[in-house]
Amino acid sequence: MSAEAKGKQMTICICGGGNLGHSIAGRAAAVLEGKASVRLLTRKPDLWSHTIVVEDDCGGVFSSPLSMVTDDVCQAVCDADIVLLCLPGYAITSELLRLKPFLSPRVLLGSVVCSTGFFFDAFDVLGKETPLFGFQRVPFVARIADYGKKSYIWGYRKEVFMATSHIDSDSCTKLQLLFEQLFGTPVSLLQSYMEAALTNSNPILHTGRLYTMWRDWDGQPMERQTYFYKEWTDEASETIIAMDQEFFQLLSALNVRKGAIKPLLEHYESVDAQSMTYKIRSIPSLAKVLSPMIEVEGGFVPDLQSRYFIEDFPYGLSLICKLAKDQGVPTPIMDKINAWGMSMCQNR
Repeated sequence: MSAEAKGKQMTICICGGGNLGHSIAGRAAAVLEGKASVRLLTRKPDLWSHTIVVEDDCGGVFSSPLSMVTDDVCQAVCDADIVLLCLPGYAITSELLRLKPFLSPRVLLGSVVCSTGFFFDAFDVLGKETPLFGFQRVPFVARIADYGKKSYIWGYRKEVFMATSHIDSDSCTKLQLLFEQLFGTPVSLLQSYMEAALTNSNPILHTGRLYTMWRDWDGQPMERQTYFYKEWTDEASETIIAMDQEFFQLLSALNVRKGAIKPLLEHYESVDAQSMTYKIRSIPSLAKVLSPMIEVEGGFVPDLQSRYFIEDFPYGLSLICKLAKDQGVPTPIMDKINAWGMSMCQNR
């Protein structure tokens, strides 16, 4: 965080033009106006306005110009103080390789999503002593309304958890305060990067739900596009609870600190599958989320190109299953679901 020490304005570069990239870049430009220069690195700069309007479900509207929108990696990151990846798991390694020649040794590099291998990929590409940070779960649900111009935020989390590696305590505290302001949510520090690298969020939540929805799909179009959360089932709850139990056996084998990651029942303030189903169905910020499906002649079919498939299986659940195998931890339920999901991905 050396920019402050030198008295110059901090520079933050957001990498990625997806749902989270839109909302985080737009919100950051507004709430950090006058305190930080916010840049966006995207492969489609010509499609972007320099001002992104972000609306949230609390009635907030955020709108302030970005200092730069570019596809020039050197220009975007060479003097940046903070670089934040807002990218799917399959894009992280290639982006790190693209950034590597231009990153300053003092830059703090992070990812808004860490459950798809960010820390492991960054160690491989940049070295294990690189200053890194990342989050256990995303700070909110984000959706693009008008590409390059407008996005929506639903459901700020009550608390966001951040992990760091090779960042001094003073810089950790400054990062914590910065992202509390940027996300509009309290940020708590974790004790190990493993506490953010492993999560029972999307890699279990999404994959277990998909399996219960479509494991017997016969390839024929379905009548309508269902809601992913609002039509959640007890079978989906039972499945992810069972997966979560296997996940926590892995955490125990890896000596991940107890309490650093909440069991899904605790996270959803539930006591059993039925109460979890009720809870998930009733979360307002998730009510509008549709299942990953595309319209075809005769109805709707699973969208095998969606991130639910191309990210949550190969870069989420597969990672957990591999780590479990390496540790000698049996995960028969997760293995079965992962094998199904990977077969669906291969058939896309």
